[in-house]
Amino acid sequence: MTQNKILVVDDDTAHARMLKTLMTDWGYKIFLADDGDVGVDMVRAEGFDMVLMDMKMVKMSGMEALQRIHEYNPSMPVIIMTAYSSVDTAVKALKIGAYDYLTKPLDFDKLKLTVERVLERFFLKTENKSLKNRLEQACLSHDIMGKSPVMAALLDTIHMVAPSEANVLVTGESGTGKELVSSALHHNSPRKGQAFIRINCAAITETLLESELFGHERGAFTGADKKRKGKFLLADRGSILLDEIGEMSLPMQAKLLRVIQEKEFTPVGSDQNIRVDVRIIAATNRNLKTMVEERKFRQDLYYRLNVVTIDIPPLGQRPEDIPELALHFLSEFSKKNKRDIQGFSPDAMDAMIRYPWPGNVRELMNAVERGVVLARSDYICKSDLSFIVPLDDQQSLPGSGLENIALSKIEETAILSTLESASGNKSETARRLGITRKTLLNKLKQYERES
Repeated sequence: MTQNKILVVDDDTAHARMLKTLMTDWGYKIFLADDGDVGVDMVRAEGFDMVLMDMKMVKMSGMEALQRIHEYNPSMPVIIMTAYSSVDTAVKALKIGAYDYLTKPLDFDKLKLTVERVLERFFLKTENKSLKNRLEQACLSHDIMGKSPVMAALLDTIHMVAPSEANVLVTGESGTGKELVSSALHHNSPRKGQAFIRINCAAITETLLESELFGHERGAFTGADKKRKGKFLLADRGSILLDEIGEMSLPMQAKLLRVIQEKEFTPVGSDQNIRVDVRIIAATNRNLKTMVEERKFRQDLYYRLNVVTIDIPPLGQRPEDIPELALHFLSEFSKKNKRDIQGFSPDAMDAMIRYPWPGNVRELMNAVERGVVLARSDYICKSDLSFIVPLDDQQSLPGSGLENIALSKIEETAILSTLESASGNKSETARRLGITRKTLLNKLKQYERES
């Protein structure tokens, strides 16, 4: 049976060693840190099941260390111990997320019972509720959330850009949430009372895309048995999202450019021009600037669309956002699947924070839903995530030889290992990663070119 790993943070060396000896006899694997800053670094470098921490230390107090640990992993249970018994201090420690509060000299029976209770329940339900409150405050709209600096900057940009009439280009890898950002732009704009029309340019053949965008007259082509309004007319006075704009053909790009410049279009099979007032939001996971240089995308259209660019960072570059996202999806999928899942175990949360998430937020969402379905208890454990988080720590976790490896290489390892576990089935691999099959094929082609 795997030993529970407990970190003891105490600048009283003799007291810390005494606790290590005592708790080792209880069957736990004990690690020591001699100050708060060292404890925070160790939590970030290695996963623990709980932390037992002194209040008064020289370099960093237990209070500050507690806050920093919970900023990294809000599921981590922390027990504060101090020789300075005070109701005010106890209340403050509990308010900022301590699981419990013990006074020195410690009552060892009480300590043992407290540790057992923590490890049995994984982490306090009130911490879960506290995180939910922070989650609600972090949400701009339409499930955009995150407290990382890059997400704070992104949300600020949305607030500034949304009220304008400027066309916006939303970029980012597949699964990062480009449609959510586009929706937030519309619903925080003066056009929010009007239609927000979405169309995926990659999902429709070129011959049908013109009809989808601009409509057609009856008899305009085979199968056109009645007149049909296009997306641009439906979006009049509102906004339209042109998703996967990089997949649009050059002839269609020319027709789109005309709509932007002249604010009018001609339905297929008609000689009548129709004027519209539509704000265009385009989204892509491709580098349009490179496509312009390769003459695969019109330069004039690029500049018309790229009035403002909002680039969404990959999830792997903002691990501090993972707890909020994971808890949000946990609540959503627990209700959907009628499971009363209370939260994540510390090791599960730690594993999710360290995983590179090549499929971004979409992959995390799929992983949490599977975890909810497969969880054997009231909490999702690391073993419930084994299908997405490799159990071999040496291969999957930073702090185990991966510190100096580029993020792209970690992503490549994750994709290739998932492909191997799926016996080479590309569709199944894409499903497990939460990305499209097309994105997976592009990644594999890239790896072949680089090898």
